[in-house]
Amino acid sequence: MLNGLRLRGVRISTGILLVFLLLVSLAIAQESQTEKNKKIAVAFLTMIFNEHKVAEAFELYSVPDYKQHNPYAATGAQAAISFLGGYVKQNPEARTDIKRVIAEGDLVAIHNNPKQNANDRGRAVVDIFRVVNGRVVEHWDVVQDIPEKSFNTNTMF
Repeated sequence: MLNGLRLRGVRISTGILLVFLLLVSLAIAQESQTEKNKKIAVAFLTMIFNEHKVAEAFELYSVPDYKQHNPYAATGAQAAISFLGGYVKQNPEARTDIKRVIAEGDLVAIHNNPKQNANDRGRAVVDIFRVVNGRVVEHWDVVQDIPEKSFNTNTMF
């Protein structure tokens, strides 16, 4: 049959089959790009807060016009390098523990527990990165102190 295909007695239009295959391949490509974005964001955060290689992280994973939404930091890669570089220099034992990574399209959220040193309770942080063409172009964060005493037995992680 030229204009259709018969599978187990069901006639399927060639056009419908092609559209279906195209949608499946796009879904696979989108899923794999989302996974790539997660790896980029995790590598970026890890390089900054665990390896203390701030300038290198921005050189490898970001762009000069990096957009910052944290109200305590200026926008732009150079401003972020200065801000974060100063932080890790003042806190040489600082580390973060990544608890979970959630991504959808070009947005990656990393729930993590940064600490200034081993005795610090740290904070519960959700960093949200926008990754475009393999580069971190934008950042938001939500930060919550971890209290000494909690009113419940659940952790913040």
